[in-house]
Amino acid sequence: MQESKYDFGLVGLGVMGRNFILNVADNGFTAYGHDLDEEKVNALKEEGGDLQKVDASTEVNTFVQALSTPRKIMLLVPAGKIVDAVIEGLLPLLDKDDIIIDGGNSFFTDTDRRESYLQSKGIHFFGAGVSGGAKGARRGPSIMPGGSREAYKEVKPVFEAVAAKFKGEPCVAYLGPKSAGNYVKMVHNGIEYGLMQLTSEVYDFLHRAAGLSNDDLHDTFAQWNAGRLQSFLVEITAEIFKQQDDQGEGRLVDKILDKAKQKGTGKWTSQNAMDLGIPVPSIDIAVSMRELSALKEERLKADEIYSRPDIRKMDQETAVKIAEEALYFAFIITYAQGLHQLSEASDEYGYELELETIAKIWRAGCIIRAALLDDISRAYDAEKGLTNLLLAPAFVDKVKSTVESARALVSFAAGSGIPMPGLSNSLTYFDAYTSGRLPLNLIQAQRDHFGSHTYERIDMEGIFHTEWGA
Repeated sequence: MQESKYDFGLVGLGVMGRNFILNVADNGFTAYGHDLDEEKVNALKEEGGDLQKVDASTEVNTFVQALSTPRKIMLLVPAGKIVDAVIEGLLPLLDKDDIIIDGGNSFFTDTDRRESYLQSKGIHFFGAGVSGGAKGARRGPSIMPGGSREAYKEVKPVFEAVAAKFKGEPCVAYLGPKSAGNYVKMVHNGIEYGLMQLTSEVYDFLHRAAGLSNDDLHDTFAQWNAGRLQSFLVEITAEIFKQQDDQGEGRLVDKILDKAKQKGTGKWTSQNAMDLGIPVPSIDIAVSMRELSALKEERLKADEIYSRPDIRKMDQETAVKIAEEALYFAFIITYAQGLHQLSEASDEYGYELELETIAKIWRAGCIIRAALLDDISRAYDAEKGLTNLLLAPAFVDKVKSTVESARALVSFAAGSGIPMPGLSNSLTYFDAYTSGRLPLNLIQAQRDHFGSHTYERIDMEGIFHTEWGA
């Protein structure tokens, strides 16, 4: 039997897993990997170099016996049945109080089920969302762990060492019991969907209505990234416009088919928000637009059938100014919706989430990292129990100073036939959320008229029903 000596184990040596385990080794911990694919095992060994720090095996028994106890085993495998299969393969080889960590994008109810099951076997389990892609895994991701607090203490030194740092603070923190970590990662991805949709809309407007070339777009997004819109997504967007097509002439962005795919985490966020009764329309429409984009052949047919208004033109200086302000406004709205969902989910599922902590660990490493998150974290820290970012005093002026540009951009786009659903939904959400009275009194009247569903009144307490038309 091999002497137990490795601090940390990882199952799944694809690009993400291999980069994560090398990150662990770079930060002073010994790490042992496992994958059934011998090529992936050999790739890790070759890249790891120093086998005193990194090793791997295709044999699960060899892998488990190589780890010090309590064993700390992280899974970076696709969500779904494969997670359960890996767990079942490990179980007979584990000892009481060993720890399994799911680092994938598992649906939060699956994490709750697995935790309960493994608890009955004497094994600790928690979900830890990892964001930042392959580069983040290697250089420092944002990590969102939830589950057993005691088990987290065992892996805390590793996670704090490998996580991205923001002004020296590691972008990882224990978030709460049960599936809190996977839930937070799910909403993170929902926000990501929203921000990406908004960025694409602003690009479309600047390109079609203001005539910005790819070089102009690169310069504009790079300039924005140096200001209040500083974020990973704005940064890589600037880079995208400079990329030459390695298969032909011109810029690559112009050759990419306009069909966006998805892995489901945005959809889960949207579906669960509806279950909770929390409006997240900026996220909802981002999911719908990916689905709509997939209807490419139908869209081409419809494009031939229906006429469109001529696209009005706007001078570039004005267009860039209102686009920056509108995008900043819509980014705030999207973060506000996602964080509102987290606030409600924390109460519903007993997660005990601290929103200021979540915003802090999103400031570096993850896909939605942005300068704005530092302000968001301070806002939630200043007012404990804040349910919606739009109610934070620190954000009132930010919103007031940019909302008119959002109105102008939505109006201009509608008149020109440029679809801008993400920005439109963000503006509609804001107008509805800040309206003291909505026309839903009529809906309640309709419901009572056809289904006797009752209604409340503004002038007296109680529940009422009317025999309409009597």
